[in-house]
Amino acid sequence: MEIEVVFIASLSLIAYAYVGYPALIFIISRLFGRKPRQADIEPTVSVIITAFNEERDIAAKIENTLELDYPREKLEIIVTSDCSTDRTDEIVRGYASRGVILHRQPARFGKTVAQNCAMRVSSGEILVFSDATTMYEPDAVRKIVRSFADPEVGCVAGQLSYVDRTRTAVGRGCRSYWGYEKFLKQSESRMWSLIGVSGCLYAVRRSSYAKLARDMSSDFVIATEIYLQGLRTVYDAEARATEDTNRRGRDEFHMRVRVIEQTMTAMRRYREVLDLRKHGMYAFQMLSHKVMRYGVAPLLLIAFASNFFLSGSSDFYGLTFIGQFVIYSAALIGWVCERVGLRSRLLGLPYYFVLANAAALAALDKFLRGETHIVWEPIRDKEMTAERPGYRTAVEGM
Repeated sequence: MEIEVVFIASLSLIAYAYVGYPALIFIISRLFGRKPRQADIEPTVSVIITAFNEERDIAAKIENTLELDYPREKLEIIVTSDCSTDRTDEIVRGYASRGVILHRQPARFGKTVAQNCAMRVSSGEILVFSDATTMYEPDAVRKIVRSFADPEVGCVAGQLSYVDRTRTAVGRGCRSYWGYEKFLKQSESRMWSLIGVSGCLYAVRRSSYAKLARDMSSDFVIATEIYLQGLRTVYDAEARATEDTNRRGRDEFHMRVRVIEQTMTAMRRYREVLDLRKHGMYAFQMLSHKVMRYGVAPLLLIAFASNFFLSGSSDFYGLTFIGQFVIYSAALIGWVCERVGLRSRLLGLPYYFVLANAAALAALDKFLRGETHIVWEPIRDKEMTAERPGYRTAVEGM
């Protein structure tokens, strides 16, 4: 009987994390939420592009930014180089005559410190943060600043769409996962505030920007800093950007381990916002969206082990065990197919599901052992970069 309780409880918590909470926040947001007030405003904007050894992508990114549909006299472009050791700085200096500013860090302290320092040398009323591999749609900045017409808004997140040019299993899984996250962001934004943003497309009101600790993940922490000021972080799905998915499972795994471990470290630093009595809906979102989501990985192990012992006791437990076995087998086959160069669209979702939760387990282990990631090593695929539209034109024009 006790093992049945363990199995049912673990399965219920997993279901709540993936289905129950999204359904609940959707209903609540439609009943009680409200959208921010928007207007076609044109404040001065500083686009801050963080880069470390991005010689293959930085030219295309700068060209993309220069082509944005926004008054040039109101648009400042700053590339903050975290002590790049390749040709990144040289390439950026080549754009000085077109108004692009290079800010090089005196020492390599990581992405968050680089953004803090770039903010101090910037002049825009609105700060837009981006990565070197993210391509903005022409009206992305014009769209993302609209919500700042609402004085309650301190930060706006745009919509990042992943492009899977090679149709890999991990790429398909990533796109499905990101579509699911988009649904959650829309509901959380309408309810009151997001609890995190996409680090390659978000904007902050200059007067609301808070200097972040160097070991914090800026795209997660910024939403909490904005919330603690009594302001909202909202989502604008019409401010769009694209980025290529990782092709290889190991690259996606290492990226997710780093991001999740940094998020866990941030939640420990900002654990005060997990108090439901003081922070109500924001704490509810944080506990349901982040704490429960990262707790799914150990719950999956518990559910599988307990179901194994119960599988022979009834048809129901036999079927649930078979269902779990099929999912994990499909993920394993997806991994093998990737290793041998075969592609399968059907295996993308189970493969990515297991990969993401394995990354959460690895991140939890690192977090409990006190390992932290302060500096970041961007994972770049040379072939994927060369295939990106605009890459060859930008490089050949240098």
